[in-house]
Amino acid sequence: MAGLLCGGHVPCTYVSPLLLNCSENALIPNPSSAREEGQIFILWGAETSAWRIGITSITIRVATLFCHHVPNEPPPQFTPLTLSEGSNQALHLESTLQDLPLYHFQIELGDLGWELAWVFEQNPLLPGAVLTDRGKFVGMLSRRRFLEALIRPHGIEFFLKEPLQVLYSYARSEILQLPGTTPILAAAHQALRRSPELLSEPVLVKIEPHSYRLLDIHTLNIAYWQIRGIETQVRYERTQAQMIQSDKMANLGRLVDGVAHEILDPVSFIWGNLSHVIDYSKSLLQILDAYEKHLPNPPVELQQLREDLEVDYLRQDLPRTIESIRSGADRLSKLATSLQNFCHIDEVYPKPANLHELIDSIVLLLKSRLTSEIQIVRNYGHLPPVLCYAGQLNQVFMNILSNAINALLNEAVSQQIDLDLKTMQNGGSHAPPFKPTIEITTQVRSLEVSRGGTFRWVSICIADNGPGLSPETQKQILDSFSVKKRAEKETSLAVSYQIVTAKHGGKLEMRSREATKTGTGTEFEILLPLH
Repeated sequence: MAGLLCGGHVPCTYVSPLLLNCSENALIPNPSSAREEGQIFILWGAETSAWRIGITSITIRVATLFCHHVPNEPPPQFTPLTLSEGSNQALHLESTLQDLPLYHFQIELGDLGWELAWVFEQNPLLPGAVLTDRGKFVGMLSRRRFLEALIRPHGIEFFLKEPLQVLYSYARSEILQLPGTTPILAAAHQALRRSPELLSEPVLVKIEPHSYRLLDIHTLNIAYWQIRGIETQVRYERTQAQMIQSDKMANLGRLVDGVAHEILDPVSFIWGNLSHVIDYSKSLLQILDAYEKHLPNPPVELQQLREDLEVDYLRQDLPRTIESIRSGADRLSKLATSLQNFCHIDEVYPKPANLHELIDSIVLLLKSRLTSEIQIVRNYGHLPPVLCYAGQLNQVFMNILSNAINALLNEAVSQQIDLDLKTMQNGGSHAPPFKPTIEITTQVRSLEVSRGGTFRWVSICIADNGPGLSPETQKQILDSFSVKKRAEKETSLAVSYQIVTAKHGGKLEMRSREATKTGTGTEFEILLPLH
């Protein structure tokens, strides 16, 4: 029958929670009381008053207790082990390693192996120890590596009596060291990329330049899956909200498209009858001229009526009135067509489109925000019809132009305030006026690709002469293009990036110059492949 055999030369007694008394070669018929494989224990020799340290090795038929005699002295005195509870707040997507429970325990390389064994026995959950040499960080020794060294042949007799420096030189392994500000998701990914023999090793967390903590890998894995569950829930809720919003926008698009269609119907009536009105007015004026030619002296009543109607003025104003009606009908027709194009629901497959017409329609829709101060410069090249999703590209042009207009309006207000202050201080001196400008340039470019050769692209550059973007703002925009950031929060530029790259296989590049450097402004270049 399996049992617990306490080997040694003197009777010994447990001071650990097992609380077993055994004599030399005594067999305790209680296999359930045996500890788990690799459990460190501390023994006190009752007759010799000496501490004994050992490790259990449980096999199929017998659980053997290996005792090792250590110097006759009381237990070592260490600085109390501390465990940081981490943040009291619930975990979220941005939680870092500092928000998790971390162990703070250091031991000098000159301390003996049995002293570290004492600490491990008193703290069963401690994953390892930070090793120092005269207070200077040296490395980390995990509980697992420590136990593996002890269960080697003669490991207990050799390593427990020697300084930890000897054991560390034998059990040294690669350490995963991460800053405390590392996100939990990123830390878990790095921990999982380690070699199989290191997957259970704790993570060394650097809190300050000379302060290190230990993170149990199981704690990290639990936190990782908790956050993954939160992320899945957030994505599900965001997907639901996006589906509702997409349905609303689709219904709104159909509504606007219907309104634009209803506008175009009466406009077409105006256009269809306007040519007849022009012909009729010309005919009436010709008849009037003929009457005046053949009746130079009409009756008094006709002369009075001619003066009351101001015939001479009507001859001059009637063509201008008809022309204004034509201009208004033309503008209303273009506006309604632009609304239809912008609200266009794309088909399953892309279709050829005239990009210049798409850009002009968006500029027309934004005309209410384009004050007389903002100038639109169009440098259109010769572009062939481009295979694209016209409705989605309209959204891209709208987003980029709206951002450019916002930047220019803010800069114009800021410069006007500065100008007013300088005028008050300098008594009438004026700085050169700021002329906000948006320049749209289109052309066909040939660019090299990574796999060799050249590829033809359609380039649409939208640039402004605003204040430009700081490096921090540029980094935030570029980060928003990543899949992770888009999942957390979608911005107008992030949506544009996805439309250009994912839906059209193109590129969206951003170039910006700060106001402190030579030249200012921000430029977005859209590159679409020519098929």
